[in-house]
Amino acid sequence: MKFLDEAKVWVKAGDGGDGVIAFRRERFVEYGGPDGGNGGKGGDIIVQAVDGLNTLIDYRYAQHFKARKGGNGAGQDRTGAGSEDVVLKVPVGTQIFAEDKETLLADLDVVGKRVVIALGGDGGFGNAHYKTSTNRAPRRADKGWPGEERWLWLRLKLIADAGLVGLPNAGKSTFLAAVSAARPKIADYPFTTLHPQLGVVRLNASEEFVLADIPGLIEGAHEGAGLGDRFLGHVERCAVLLHLVDGSQPDPAGAWRTVREELIGYGNGLAEKPEVLALNKVDAMTPQARSSRVKALERASGAKVHLISGATGEGVPELLRVLKSAIPVRETT
Repeated sequence: MKFLDEAKVWVKAGDGGDGVIAFRRERFVEYGGPDGGNGGKGGDIIVQAVDGLNTLIDYRYAQHFKARKGGNGAGQDRTGAGSEDVVLKVPVGTQIFAEDKETLLADLDVVGKRVVIALGGDGGFGNAHYKTSTNRAPRRADKGWPGEERWLWLRLKLIADAGLVGLPNAGKSTFLAAVSAARPKIADYPFTTLHPQLGVVRLNASEEFVLADIPGLIEGAHEGAGLGDRFLGHVERCAVLLHLVDGSQPDPAGAWRTVREELIGYGNGLAEKPEVLALNKVDAMTPQARSSRVKALERASGAKVHLISGATGEGVPELLRVLKSAIPVRETT
């Protein structure tokens, strides 16, 4: 299934049904009086987060959603039927923005969470509603109220405990494939990963966490270079970032600085998140290179550097333990 993390949709809630003008006409009832009923309520547009979805591809081709109008009132003081609501099902982690793409209307970050995004119109009053002691035969009935309509932006931000960041070809996809059942495309050219990937890392029968891999960043990504920073939103919700640096390149400290500058340029608190730093591809390094590059990276970052190899598994179990310990314990109800 193709991955899509942003979609624009138009929604229109149902109009309310019309009230009617009617009078009671029965044999042996001399003064029947008004008995026109009210209109029914129009259907709402509801957006609900459901389990089992991880893309907005359903809204790539179907972009217009309209609820039905409420039923009109009828004689004998009968109220029109209310229309059914239209429910748009989206992945957990979907945010709903107004047409300006800046005003956040709702954040559906929990399974089952739902929000009425366009309210159906109320039904109009029939003439029975306007009967008074001084107006015994009103000939007034109202049209139903119009339902709300608007353009919306749906933006998906994946829910993960830890996020992978790094330059292209830092070995992020290889690492994800090694520690989880995810099967991302792996190749020896930049930008093999074109969209985010999720994997569940199981340490044992009772401990696990979700790891997100996003396409690699390059210098100027926050200004649109390469694939840009549009996928960084998928690690905004992560508790910790795993920064992989390619140890086979001569300047790992420079690679670390490049990614850090892009995180700072993107903003939204990414640069302030806890970061675990790992020097990857140590299987392709000599002992002397390991020592010198680890020292250079530690001097630049001021943090402990973990030596790992996603290809051979060296140092990976220890790194996963460090990641798990950095993730806050989820509260259960």
